[in-house]
Order: sequence, then structure tokens, then C-alpha cells
Amino acid sequence: MSAVEINPLAYPGLETLATAVVLLDDARTVRYMNPAAQNLFEVSVKHIVGHSLTRVFEDAAPVLAAIDYASTHNCSYTQHEISLQIAGGSKLELSCTVTPAEGPLSENFLIEFNLINQQLKIAREERLLDQSERNRELIRNLAHEIKNPLGALRGAAQLLDRELDRVELHEYTGVIIQEADRLQLLMDRLLTPHRIPHIVRFNIHEVLERVTSVLAAEYPNGLVIRRDYDTSLPAISADREQIIQAVLNIARNAAQAVRGEGEIQFRTRVARRVTIAKKMHRLAASIQIIDNGPGVPEEIRDRIFFPLVSGRENGSGLGLTLAQTFVSQHHGSIELDTEPGRTCFTVLLPIDDPECT
Repeated sequence: MSAVEINPLAYPGLETLATAVVLLDDARTVRYMNPAAQNLFEVSVKHIVGHSLTRVFEDAAPVLAAIDYASTHNCSYTQHEISLQIAGGSKLELSCTVTPAEGPLSENFLIEFNLINQQLKIAREERLLDQSERNRELIRNLAHEIKNPLGALRGAAQLLDRELDRVELHEYTGVIIQEADRLQLLMDRLLTPHRIPHIVRFNIHEVLERVTSVLAAEYPNGLVIRRDYDTSLPAISADREQIIQAVLNIARNAAQAVRGEGEIQFRTRVARRVTIAKKMHRLAASIQIIDNGPGVPEEIRDRIFFPLVSGRENGSGLGLTLAQTFVSQHHGSIELDTEPGRTCFTVLLPIDDPECT
């Protein structure tokens, strides 16, 4: 039976799966590998099919043990945290699920491979989206509760200012009015994300050039901005002003991290078959904002998108929160990868999903 090759047409659904799938016969010989598996292991079918699993991977023992268990107990079995490496390829940290396959051949095995860091990424995205929704509701309620008494406080300060006879006392009422105005501006910023998005089609590079112009004006000396654009990137459908604000907030954060004297790079790429918030997208725009600053402090990395969390002494802690809110409203995501000397924020925006909520 090991000499019989599995016909992919017998498993048409495997061709379109985003999960990496490999089919083996009872001799542990590879008979089929779907496109997702070929991408994962960076290898073509012709170099794999017909070879024993022990020849495909440098150390196939964990997978073979999972196969033996699934075969003995006639059930699906998942082996977590295994390291696999194809000769000449990179080592991957994976989990694999082995299932005795029902098909035209008996005693075959279907193996699903998942990157562990991909699973963690999906779980983290779910937590961030849930937290973002809670933050949005909390911020909206808090801002509404503060706005009314704040207006009354400012009005009372103005009336008091008119009644004061001593000139030196006007300084105190002036401080009250100025601080009330500052808080009013803060409340307006908190409420901004809750307007209905105005969807138009535009090129993301127009947004990045707009942001570049703003940063160049704010930091005319010392800040170096580099571009690495994929000009084949299709146009996206989104609220242009919200995306500009989201990217600008992240870029400003990067400029402040390098104190206006370092380097920021804007990089764009097409991301294919990406999963964002449990939904598969055929295409997405990947926008990376990279700086060579000191990195995000470890103690706030998991909370960097929470309201009022900032790594700077005078930071408001709202820029990244608003950026995440705008991006999530467009069914996108923001990922952070940071270490001393390099911080990268990656914004993923679906190209094939123009609707916003």
C-alpha cells in the first residue's frame, strides 16, 4: 500500500485549508501535502511525496510517537511543543494533531501542523479585541460623565473671574479655566473614535506620505525617515482620516521613543491568507512602523494598548489606544515586536473586507 499515492482529488477540501496538512500511509511515507504545509515547511511536493517521514524531518521521533499513539488507540492525538526541521530549512516550533484518516486507502494518517506562535498570536488578538471593546465602552461612559461637570466647573470659574477685584487672583481662575479646557480637549479625543466611519478607497502609501510630512515638520532636525514600499499593494477601503490618525499616533510614538534624533522606517507588504480575529482574509495590507529606539519597557508591553498606559513621563497614554480602536473598527490588528534597538508595530488591514463596524 505504501507504493500507492494518495490522489489529492480524494480530499478536495484540504487544498484550500489554511492549516498545514500532511497525509501518510501505514509505512509512514508522505503521500500528500497541501499548499499550506508546503508554505509552512518551505518545500515543494515533489521533494517530499514518496519519502519516509524519517527522511523528511531531521528528528521525526515526536511525530512518530504521536502517530503510534493515534494508531494504537484509534483516535486523534495532539502533540504539543515539538521542534521540526527539514534538511536545509529553519527549525519550527509546532503542535501536531494526528488523526487516523478515513478515505480510499486504509490505515492512513492525517497530520495537522500549527505554529505555536501563531496560536499564541490568535489568542492574544482575541484578548486585545475583547479588551479594546471594553476600553471603548469604558472610555465613552467616562468621557460623557466628565464632560458635563467639567463644563459647569469652567463656567463657574469664568463667573468668579468677573467678580474678583484683586488682579493677582485672576491668575488662579485662569489656571482653572486653562486646565478645564485641557481636560475638555482630552474628553473630545476620547470620544472621537465613536463616530461612524466614512469609507473611501485609497492607497495606503498616500497615508504614509501624509504622516511623513507631519513628522518632518514636527522633527525637522535629526529624524531620519526611510521608506520600503511594495508598490503593488492594492487600494484599501476604509475611513482615510481614521487610518491616518492611527498610523500617525504610532509613528509619533516611535519619533518620541528616539527623541526625534533616530530612524523610523515605513515598510509595506501584501500579506496573504491571514487570520485576524478568527476570520480568514485572502489579502491584507501589512504596514510596519519600525524605529531604532530603546524598545518598549517590558513591564508595560502587555498593556501598551490600554488607556492611560505610557512609557514616557509626560505621555497621555491615549495615542496607541486610539490607534488600536481605529484599526479594530476596520477588522484589522496591531502587533508589537520590540527589543532594545528595534521596535516594530505591524498594522494589518484587510483588503478584501471593506465593511466597518
